[in-house]
Amino acid sequence: CSYDIQISVIESCDDCIKSGPHCVWCQQLNFTKKGEQEAARCDTKAQLIARGCEMDNIISPQNTITIEKKDPLSTSFDQEEPVQLSPQKINLILRPGLPTTFSVSFRRVEGYPVDLYYLMDLSYSMKDDLANVQGLGKELFEALNKITKHAQIGFGAFVDKTVLPYTNTNKEKLQNPCDGNDQQCQAAFGYRHVLSMTSSENEYKEKVAKQSISGNLDSPEGSLDAMMQAAVCGDKVGWRNSSTRLIVLATDAGFHMAGDGKLAGILEPNDEQCHMENSLYTKSSDMDYPSVGQLAMQLEKNNIQPIFAVTKTVENQLSSMIPKSEVGVLSSDSKNVVELIVNAYSRLSSKVTVTHDNLPDNVRVFYTPICDNSIKGNIRGVCENVLVGKKISFNVTVTADSCMENKAFIIRPLGIKDTLTVTLSTNCKCQCNDPVESSSHCTENGRGRVNCGICKCNEGYVGQFCECDRGGKDERSLRASCQRQNGTECEGQGDCVCGRCLCHTSESGKSYHGDYCECDDDHCEKFQNQLCGGNGKCNCGKCECNPGYDGSACHCKKSEESCLTINNTVCYGRGTCKCNRCECKEGYQRPLCQTCPSCPDPCQTKLNCIECLGFDSGPFKKNCSLACSKSLHHEMVDSIPKSSNECHQKDSQGCWINFKLDQLVGEDNYNALIQKQRDCPEPPSVIAIIGGSIASVALIGIILLMLIKLLLYMKDLKEFRKFENEKKKSKWAEVRSPLYLNSLIRVYKP
Repeated sequence: CSYDIQISVIESCDDCIKSGPHCVWCQQLNFTKKGEQEAARCDTKAQLIARGCEMDNIISPQNTITIEKKDPLSTSFDQEEPVQLSPQKINLILRPGLPTTFSVSFRRVEGYPVDLYYLMDLSYSMKDDLANVQGLGKELFEALNKITKHAQIGFGAFVDKTVLPYTNTNKEKLQNPCDGNDQQCQAAFGYRHVLSMTSSENEYKEKVAKQSISGNLDSPEGSLDAMMQAAVCGDKVGWRNSSTRLIVLATDAGFHMAGDGKLAGILEPNDEQCHMENSLYTKSSDMDYPSVGQLAMQLEKNNIQPIFAVTKTVENQLSSMIPKSEVGVLSSDSKNVVELIVNAYSRLSSKVTVTHDNLPDNVRVFYTPICDNSIKGNIRGVCENVLVGKKISFNVTVTADSCMENKAFIIRPLGIKDTLTVTLSTNCKCQCNDPVESSSHCTENGRGRVNCGICKCNEGYVGQFCECDRGGKDERSLRASCQRQNGTECEGQGDCVCGRCLCHTSESGKSYHGDYCECDDDHCEKFQNQLCGGNGKCNCGKCECNPGYDGSACHCKKSEESCLTINNTVCYGRGTCKCNRCECKEGYQRPLCQTCPSCPDPCQTKLNCIECLGFDSGPFKKNCSLACSKSLHHEMVDSIPKSSNECHQKDSQGCWINFKLDQLVGEDNYNALIQKQRDCPEPPSVIAIIGGSIASVALIGIILLMLIKLLLYMKDLKEFRKFENEKKKSKWAEVRSPLYLNSLIRVYKP
C-alpha cells in the first residue's frame, strides 16, 4: 500500500482498511500459505489480483454521500426565509485517508435585507465630520433603498477608555473634555449605543442630531472595544436573522488593541461578551481592548461585514487583518461617506467566500470554486465579481485522516446566514460475506470460525487454522518466541507456527536453519570468487576452514615460511606471523620487521648504559646491571671498525665515546662494541678564568664611570647654555629705590 505501515500491525481486514486509502483485503480462503502472516492479504488491488485473489473476494470499502436536505435556491426575497445556499444538510461516511467531493451551490437573492450600523468616532478631531453626518440621513436611506427595500440603519458612538493615559481623569475634564477649546462637549465615554436598527429616517435624524463631540488625550481610539460590543450585543443593536449585516466604522485615527490596557493597569483580558447597560459599555475601564483576532472571530461568527471609512493614514491597518471587510478613504469632513458605503457594499456583495466552522480534528477540507474569477485555497473558496442572481458552485473535498464517530461541522458563506451542516462518520469496519462452505475451514473440533477469510480462534487456540494450543500464551506471545531481540519474525526467512520457526529454502536449494532461521550456508565471505576461498565450508554465515588454512575466508595458509629470517627466527621477534605474513609491532616495517624508521635513535637511548657498562660512570652507575644487562651485551675493544651503525656520543663527563650497536632478535636487544679509550678535552685553566673575570669586571666599572661622567657633563653644559641665553635676554635700567632718602634736605622759607 502507499502508506508506510509496519506489516506486523495488520492482523485483520479492519486493520488493513485503516492503514491507507489504497489498501484492500483479500477474503479468499487459503490465499496465504501455511505459516505466512495474514497481513499478506492486505495490499493494493492490482497486487492482490496478480497474486491470484478473485475480484469477488476483494474487500475495499468506499465513501458514501447522502444528501438529507436540499431546498432549491431562491431567486428573490419574496419569502420569509429565502434560500441562498444548497444543499442544507449532508451526511458523509468516509474511509480514512480516502477523499470525497461534493458540490455546493450559492446564489445571492435580489433585494436581500441590509442592516447597517454606523459606528462613529466622536473625538474632537471629528467635529466637522459629525456635522456632515447629521445632515446625511436622507441621502443614506435613499442610497440603501436603491439596493433593497428592506434596509435598516443603527447608530453608535465611541471615544476611548475613561482612564489615564487615554483620557484626562480630572473631574471637570471628564465632564467637559473640550474645556480648553472654549466649547461645551459631552462627557467622556468608551462606547455608547445610540440607535437600534430602524427603517425610520426621521428617528435616525433625530437621534444623530442630538450627538455632540467629546474628547480624549492620545491619538488612537477605542475602535475595537466599540466594534466588539456592536458585534456581540445583537439583541440590543437589533440585527435581523435574515439580513446582510454591515458595520461602518468612521474614524480619523488608529486604534488601541489587546495589551494596550496595561498602560492603565488594566490586566483582565477581553472576554468577548456583551456588557451593555443603559446603552453604555460598562466594562470599558475594567477590561483590556480585544485583539484583532478576537474581533475578526466574532464578526465572522455573527455574519457581520465591516466597512472601514477611515483617513488615508490608517487605511489598511484593520482591513488587511479581517476577512470579508472593505476599506474606503474618508474625506476630511466625511462628505463622501454615502458614496463610500455604497461602493464598499458593492464590492462585498460581489465577493463570495465559503469557509467552515467547528471542523473536527484529523479532518481536512479543500475548496475548488467553479466560477469565472476564482481564488483557490485549502481553507476557503473565493469567487469575485459575482452578480446578484447568478448561481455559482464550489466543489468541497473532505478527507478524514483517522476513525471517528458522529462528528459535524458547518460550511457557510461569510456574511450570510445560510449554512450547510455536514455530519461525518468513518467506515473502519469490513463487511465481509464469507461463503457458507467456509464454515469448516477452521472449525476442527470446534476451534474457531471464519471472518473475512481468516480464522478467528476460540479461547485457548491460535494459528492460521487454529491448530495451535497456546498453552496459556496469546498469539502475540507465541509470535514473540519466533523473534530475536531487535530482529524480525524468523528473520524473514521462515514462518512462525505455534511459536516455532519453520525455515524456508534458500536460493541454492539449501534450507535456512537455526532457532530463528538466522543461519544459511550460502552467504559466507568469499576469496578469489570462491566461498571460503575453496578451503573450508560455510556454516551459519561463517567459514569453518580446512586444516592448514586460516582467516575469515580461509584464505590464509597456516605456514611461517615467508616470516622466517636468515637466523631462522619469526619476524625478528618484532611481530607475529599471520597468513604467512609478518604483522609487525608499531614502528617496524615489513617484510620481516627488521627496520623501524620512526623509532628513537638507539645511539642516544643506549648512551647511559654504554657509559655505565664501559666506564662505570653516568646516571645508571649505581644500578647499571639492573637497568642495562638484560637488553645490552657489551665488549670492550681497542678500536671500532667503520660501519653504518657506528655511534659517536658525548657522555655525562663531556667525553666522546665511540661504540657500535648491532640489533639482536627482539625489540630492544643489542650487542655493543665499546672503544676503551674515550676522547676527553683538556680541563680549562683556573688562573685564566679568574684573571679574565677580574679584568672584565674592572673594564665594565671603568666604562660605567665614564658614562656617568659624560652624562653629568652633558647636563651641566645644558644648564650653562640656558643661563647664557637668559643673560642675553635681560634688560637693565637705572631705578631709584623708594627707600632711599637724600642726606641733603633743603627748606625754603618765604
